[in-house]
Amino acid sequence: MSRLMVSVSGIRGEIGSTLSPETIHDFIAAFSVFLKGGKVVVGRDSRVSGPFVTHIVKGVLMANGCDVIDIGIVPTPTVQMEVEHYKAAGGIAITASHNPLQWNGLKFIDSDGRFLSPARAEEVFKLRDNKRSNPVEWDKLGKEVQDDQAVMRHIDAVLNISYLDIEGIRKENFKVAVDTVNGAGGEIIPALLEKLGCEVIAINKEMTGEFAHTPEPLPENLKQLGDVIRKTGADFGFAVDPDVDRCAIVDNKGNPIGEEYTLPIAVKLVFSKKMGRIVINMSTSRASEDIAKYYNCMFIRSKVGEINVADKMKEIDAVIGGEGNGGVILPEVHTGRDAPVAVALTLQAMLEFGGTMEELKNSLPQYSMVKNKVNIEGIDPDLILEKLAEKYKNEEIDLLDGVKIDFEQSWVHLRKSNTEPILRIISEAPNEKEANELADRFGREVQEISRK
Repeated sequence: MSRLMVSVSGIRGEIGSTLSPETIHDFIAAFSVFLKGGKVVVGRDSRVSGPFVTHIVKGVLMANGCDVIDIGIVPTPTVQMEVEHYKAAGGIAITASHNPLQWNGLKFIDSDGRFLSPARAEEVFKLRDNKRSNPVEWDKLGKEVQDDQAVMRHIDAVLNISYLDIEGIRKENFKVAVDTVNGAGGEIIPALLEKLGCEVIAINKEMTGEFAHTPEPLPENLKQLGDVIRKTGADFGFAVDPDVDRCAIVDNKGNPIGEEYTLPIAVKLVFSKKMGRIVINMSTSRASEDIAKYYNCMFIRSKVGEINVADKMKEIDAVIGGEGNGGVILPEVHTGRDAPVAVALTLQAMLEFGGTMEELKNSLPQYSMVKNKVNIEGIDPDLILEKLAEKYKNEEIDLLDGVKIDFEQSWVHLRKSNTEPILRIISEAPNEKEANELADRFGREVQEISRK
């Protein structure tokens, strides 16, 4: 049996084992108590288990006096935006993001359209641990309304981004291949591209939840999209995860440019038009940092996790931010990762660049990143991190989220998992060989400390 994953990102588990009806009930009842009633927006990705989970979610909300606004199969960022649109008390995105099809989960959204902060999420989890609920009498039950226009409002918001030259993009008539992995992006991504005058070649666009391949938009999962680009002569391609908050790009030769490069393309576009501030997490590529420095813009790093980036962005009034997993956050639309936003900004960047996607990627600061993990079962991860911090105390070190060590041309970030007995090791260097060597070196150091 898999473990139920409970974190600041919400909960995830496998249907039929850890994500049981009882588990869903308890978390939603706790969230209802936390909200103290009011309107709650509910949307889901396309997973096969989605209808069953949605019925439980809506039923528990209404039983606890909350009014439900069901917006159907939509991207997670659409749920966030609809919370703001309806001035709702909160929202629930029913999704397991990039996890395999047997998984599902719940993401809890606050009244400002952002995910719950770590402190507020902990409040919900404590209410759940205490089996808190607040069932109401028959005449105080919540009501349900359905709204099928949420995706169109999301598209309209993207088309109103101030950085876009809509007519200019339309005149380019880009030929764009799209892989939405039969997730929630099957409607919004092709529709957005068509409104921007693109010739769209869409694969895996049926929102059945039966994922055509491993759903995380990593290079190894984008072979089919690359083949389509080579076969059709498309200018480039986009791949999104099942809940459409992450966007990966494949170039004109059918080669993935790497999920870390979606954000730098957007960052360069924004900073070429206005000065401002940017926030990215501790494990995101230096490429965006280099671009911010080039434009003399303030650059801040946050803890890993979308809500940590979003909170810091709000604190410093950042104009852009995000994470290196293809997650672009543009507050002008809303303060959450948003693949449709990333798609639109990339089209504008291509319009202004005037070359191919391969050339655009090569024009950006060049780095290679490696992500490893080391099993530390039975070992205190904090002790390992403490010893590494002491050993490298004379280097440029950051302890905000685990241990990050910045060297002149490279960096390594070590952080513990909250759900598994592992340490994650992320390294970045000017080339793949150096990045691998750095990750391997620190992997050995972790193992040596573990054996002592």
